[in-house]
Amino acid sequence: MPMPFFSHPQALPWFRTLNGQLELTLFVDRHLPLTHVYLRYEPDNEEVLLDMQPCGYQGELAIWQGLLPVRPCDSQLRYCFKALTADGQWWLHGGGVSTAMPPRTTHFRYNPQHKPPFWVQDQVFYQIFPDRFCNGDPSLSVTTGEYRYGRRQELVRSKTWGEPVASDAQHGAASEFYGGDLAGIEQKLHYLNSLGISALYLNPIFASPSNHKYDTVDFYTVDAHLGSNQQLADLVSHLHQRGMRLVLDAVVDHTSDQHPWFTRDRASCQASQNPAASRFYTFDAQGNHVGWKGFTHLPKLDFASPVVQDVVYRRDDAILRHWLRAPYAIDGWRFDVIHMLGEHGTAEGNRYHVQQIRQCVKEENPDAYVLGEHFFEASDWLQGDLEDGAMNYYGFAHPVRAFLAGRDMANHPVRISAEEFAQWLDEARANLPFANQLAQLNLLDSHDTARFLSLLGGDRALMRMAVALLFTYIGVPCIYYGDEVGMEGGNDPDCRRCFPWDSTEWDHLLHDHYRRMIRLRKTHPALRRGDFHTLYAGAHSYVFARTLESDVVITALNRHPDNPRTITLPIWQTGSLASRFTDPETREKFEVVRGEVQITLPPKGVRLLLAS
Repeated sequence: MPMPFFSHPQALPWFRTLNGQLELTLFVDRHLPLTHVYLRYEPDNEEVLLDMQPCGYQGELAIWQGLLPVRPCDSQLRYCFKALTADGQWWLHGGGVSTAMPPRTTHFRYNPQHKPPFWVQDQVFYQIFPDRFCNGDPSLSVTTGEYRYGRRQELVRSKTWGEPVASDAQHGAASEFYGGDLAGIEQKLHYLNSLGISALYLNPIFASPSNHKYDTVDFYTVDAHLGSNQQLADLVSHLHQRGMRLVLDAVVDHTSDQHPWFTRDRASCQASQNPAASRFYTFDAQGNHVGWKGFTHLPKLDFASPVVQDVVYRRDDAILRHWLRAPYAIDGWRFDVIHMLGEHGTAEGNRYHVQQIRQCVKEENPDAYVLGEHFFEASDWLQGDLEDGAMNYYGFAHPVRAFLAGRDMANHPVRISAEEFAQWLDEARANLPFANQLAQLNLLDSHDTARFLSLLGGDRALMRMAVALLFTYIGVPCIYYGDEVGMEGGNDPDCRRCFPWDSTEWDHLLHDHYRRMIRLRKTHPALRRGDFHTLYAGAHSYVFARTLESDVVITALNRHPDNPRTITLPIWQTGSLASRFTDPETREKFEVVRGEVQITLPPKGVRLLLAS
C-alpha cells in the first residue's frame, strides 16, 4: 500500500506559540478517510495522546490542529502524530510516515529554552582565510627568514601574491606567507557588500607563528602580521555600520607548543618529574604531553583544570568574553573541533564544558552565534542547549559532494541516486529542531577541503547546480572566499590559494550566478525561514520547495549528463494556493493544473520556480 501524504509545517503561520502552548498543524491528503488524529508526546517520560481538531481544507489538504503544552521544566519537547482510519493507523514523525509507532529518536523536536539568534537566518556568510584574501598593508607582511617555524625549524618564507602554494601540508605549507591582513579585508568591504555578503567568518587571527594560526601563542592579541587589536575593533565597527556581522574562529581545544603556558608547564613537569605540575595540559609520568590528534606541536588544553576553565570561559576577562565586549563586540564564535575538547587529553566532560562555553557567550551577548566545527554527524551538539548551528558538512557538504562530484570527504569514490541524496538530507534534518536547521552553516568547501569546482573537474553546469542548492536549501549559505569567481584548488593546502583581484581572471558567468542567487535569497523569506518539502527524487533528478505563507520557491535539478527529464510536481503537497509559477531566469510561466505543475529539466540543468 502506498504511503498517504502527511505534512507538518514548522514555520509561521502553521507553527506558533499561543498562551504558553505550541499550536501545531498537520496537513493530510483530504481524501484519506481519517476518523481521529492525535498529537503524541511524553511528559515525564510517559505517553500522552492529545486530540487534534479538523480545521477545514486548503486545496487538496485537510488541516488538523492541536495544542502542545510547554512547561518551564521542559528542556526539549519531542512529539509525533498518530492518525487513525477505520481499519488502521499512520504515524508522522521527523523520519517520515510509518505504520508503526516510531522510536523516540525520530520524533519532531522543539527546544523552548534555547534558540539560535534570529539574525542568523538572514545572513549570507563569507569565509576568509586572512593571509590569502588581500594584502592591504605590505609593511605588516612576514619577511623571508624572519623566524623559524615547526618541528623542522624551517625559515618562514614570503611569497609573491598568486604564486602557487606549497604542495605538502606537513612540510613547509604552514610557514609560507602571502601578506593578507585585516587592512586588506577592510579595503574589500565594498566588494563584499556589493556582492551581497552580510556576515564574515574569519579563520584564526590571533598571535601565532603559522599562516593558518590554529596554533595560538596569545589569545588576547591579534597577530602583528595581520594587524592590531585596534584594527580589529575598527573593522567590526565598519562592518556594523554597513549592517554586516563578524564571527571569529575560537581555537580553545589546543595551543601552539610555543605558547608561554606550555613552555612553563613543560619546564615545571620536567623539573619536578610530576605530571601534576602542569596547570594547562596533560602530561604522563615520562613527561610526554597529549597533542591534538597526536600532533605534539599542538598540545591539548586540559579542561579538568580550573585554570583552563577560568581563562577560556569562566573568569570575567576570559578569552571568549573579552572579544565579545566593546570595543570589539564580535557577533559570534566558530569553535574549532569543539567536539574534541575535554579533560585529561580526551573529550571527557565535553558536554559540560560546551554548555559552560555557551552560557559564557550568551551572558556576554544573548544574540551571539555559537557555531561548531563538525565534519561528521553532530546532532548531539545541535539540540539547542549547546550550539546554535554547525558547519554543515554532514547534512549538506557531504551529500552534495557525493551526489554531484561522486566523492566522499576522504576523496573516495561514491555513487548515490537523487533518491538516496534526498534520504540523506531528510535524515540529517530530522535529528534537529527546526530552529537549529535554519541556523546550520551550509558550505560547499572550506579551508580544510578541496574546492568544489575542482572536485567537479571544472564542470560549470554542475557548479551552478551546487550553488543553487547552497542558496535555496534550508540553512545559512557560506561562500568560501573566491568560489564566486571560479577559484580552484585541491586538498589543503592547495585550497588556500590567493584571491585573484585581477578581474580578468574571474569566471564572470559564475560570479553573476552567485549574485543572482544571493539576491533571490534576500528577496524571498521562504529561503531564509520557510518550510521544506521534497517534491520529487528519482535516479538523477531532485526537486524541493521552500514555503512561507504565500512565498514559494521551487528548486529543480537534473544531474544526468545527456538526458532531459520531464516531471510532474505535486504542488498541492506544499499547501500553496498559487495558480502559476515563473522561472525568474527565462520568465517562462507554468500553470498549476489540478494542483500540479509540469516542468522539463535539461541535462545538467537547474531551474528555479517562483509562485506568482
